[in-house]
Amino acid sequence: MLLAAFLGLTSSVPSAAGVTSGHGVTGTVLAQGVSEKRLKLRARGRSDVVVRTIVIDPGGSTGWHYHDGHMLVVVQSGTLTRTLEDCSVEVAPAGSAFVEPSGEDHRHVGRNLGTEPVVLYATYVLPKGSPLSVGVEAPSCAGE
Repeated sequence: MLLAAFLGLTSSVPSAAGVTSGHGVTGTVLAQGVSEKRLKLRARGRSDVVVRTIVIDPGGSTGWHYHDGHMLVVVQSGTLTRTLEDCSVEVAPAGSAFVEPSGEDHRHVGRNLGTEPVVLYATYVLPKGSPLSVGVEAPSCAGE
């Protein structure tokens, strides 16, 4: 009776006939992360999309900057510590993902306070012809 139930169940599984198999294609996962927040990317008009690896050595810093477009980041290794415009601090360990919003009011600095390099995989979605980042002064709350 159990065998009859099993055979009945398997006969109702849809067939894969008609599915084509791919060939001659390879793929490599460069980085994978989990976002704890909702991710939103938006672009208006023509955009440059740039994918880049960023390495921040122990003790290193990006300097205060902002982006004219959004940036999707996956932390491959190390721990990135970001200080934001309001001087709040966000820590992103390996395996995390986040979006850096665009505009001057979203200036920030990224630091590696750890002992191993921070490796980031970043995808920029920028207005056509924009620089990857724009350097700025630190906000007054940073005391720099």
